[in-house]
Amino acid sequence: MSTATPSRPASRDELRLTRRGRLVLVLSVLCLVLLATVAVGSSVLATSTSGEPLEAARVTVQPGQTLWDIAASSGAGGDLRDTVYRIQQLNHLDGAELQIGQTLEVPSSD
Repeated sequence: MSTATPSRPASRDELRLTRRGRLVLVLSVLCLVLLATVAVGSSVLATSTSGEPLEAARVTVQPGQTLWDIAASSGAGGDLRDTVYRIQQLNHLDGAELQIGQTLEVPSSD
């Protein structure tokens, strides 16, 4: 004996989508998400000109040295915070933690 439920006709208040309608709805939502991601996400500007190479020196971290100490002794001049940031960028550092004996690329001039 089968227990199939009888299909009932759609009432006026229900929204029923066909297979094609569901596909269009899903694709529309995906496009909106993609556009929002592009609009809010970070952007990269590529140019045909090359940048000037940065003069850098190699420094080996000594016991007790911090990024601030290394930046201050680098002779790069300018704002010390900018020099610390540039050292972090050059060496792909996530934070300010250093290991004794670690070798760092340090900007030597502006």
